[in-house]
Amino acid sequence: MKFITDGMLGKLTRWLRLLGHDVEYANDVEDKKLMAIAKKEKRILLTQDLELFQQANARGIDVFLVEGRTEVERIACMAKKYGFPLEIDVTVSRCPKCNSEIKLVSKDAAAEKIPKTTYAYYNEFWECQKCGQIYWRGAHWKRITKTLEAAKKLSNIKD
Repeated sequence: MKFITDGMLGKLTRWLRLLGHDVEYANDVEDKKLMAIAKKEKRILLTQDLELFQQANARGIDVFLVEGRTEVERIACMAKKYGFPLEIDVTVSRCPKCNSEIKLVSKDAAAEKIPKTTYAYYNEFWECQKCGQIYWRGAHWKRITKTLEAAKKLSNIKD
């Protein structure tokens, strides 16, 4: 799915990208311009701003008012609304930083860009095709999994 988020939803933007969605992050963009981008690029506008939601809705823009105080609640809200799985599939994941595609790279190709200890302990690496960021399933993977499992429970999505 293609989304555009306002400046209040930076963390949700990264989560949605990890889940494989094409998400533009519009930080410091005026509401009118944000709505214009959403309409032109046929993106769903995500916001927590009720006024922006109402304006976009009145203009016929596909918009969703994201509810939830925590990232788990926001992710669950999105998954329930749009029916996407709360599983990370690295074959479709996008770079959380820049939204570009990531591709599997050899361990040797990643060697120069990662800490030596990471090289010693991990074997699978992915690289962003635009910014060059390297990703792997490190110690943080347990937190990612825990967050998605909690979101699944809230959204009543089954494995």
